[in-house]
Amino acid sequence: MGKIRVAVLGDELEKEQKRRADARRQTKASKKAKVAGVGLHGGQRIAVPDGGDLKPEFKKIVEEVESGASSEAASKKTPKKRKNPTRSRSKKYVEAASLVDKTKLYPLAEAISLVKKTSFTKFDGSVEMHINLNPSVMGDKKDFRGSVTLPHGTGKEVRVAIADDDILTKVESGKIDFDILVAHPSMMPRLAKVARILGPRGLMPNPKTGTVSPDPEKRAKELSHGQVNFKTEPDQPIIHMSIGKVSFDEQKLMGNITAVLGAIDKNKVTRVTLASTMGPGIKVAIN
Repeated sequence: MGKIRVAVLGDELEKEQKRRADARRQTKASKKAKVAGVGLHGGQRIAVPDGGDLKPEFKKIVEEVESGASSEAASKKTPKKRKNPTRSRSKKYVEAASLVDKTKLYPLAEAISLVKKTSFTKFDGSVEMHINLNPSVMGDKKDFRGSVTLPHGTGKEVRVAIADDDILTKVESGKIDFDILVAHPSMMPRLAKVARILGPRGLMPNPKTGTVSPDPEKRAKELSHGQVNFKTEPDQPIIHMSIGKVSFDEQKLMGNITAVLGAIDKNKVTRVTLASTMGPGIKVAIN
């Protein structure tokens, strides 16, 4: 009988010890419950043991922390839009632009007169002509190009040279005293050795620009007397060119503009804009 009683008492003692051990583990686990941000890495949540509960003051902190974390994550997902900086214009430009009605198409004579009035540079600026072409003109080509002789020139002295042995020697030594170089086709192989010097400067003779000619003397004379080349921007039906100086009288400017429109063909033109250097654009009515 004594042995049986010892066995029963041992079982009860073992159960009591196990119950107390479980209670201690529960108490210890509840104390380890933490709020996010205190001893935790970013993004970790609060760990609460099964059956555990947080005190009211801890619950409030948890709600504030989690709501703050979610709003922070949302702000990171939605990037702020960058504001485009507004372009500031000079006082002189604003005054000049106020003389132009942007919605109006000016007759050519009136547009030329207005270009001269809106020029405010201290130097003798150029008169620029911007021509928009019908996109169908381009076709499958990357650009549209041609040449025209301005009856009154551009107002800029153009130095034209003809490629020969002396020119080659000067170029090789780094001396370039010309704006345009014209060459006979037979000279092209010899010019190849200075192509790295002429190419980056836009001075290498090229059949497309009309600077390679079987009669270089005649071609040089044409270029020195106001013949200019024009072409559209890459893949864009727009031509930009200078057609004279602000100091030109209105008849000279009109003669140059008329020559350009005649070389391009008015039917291909959709819009013409004139402007002086740094001046506002003036839309021209195309008759």
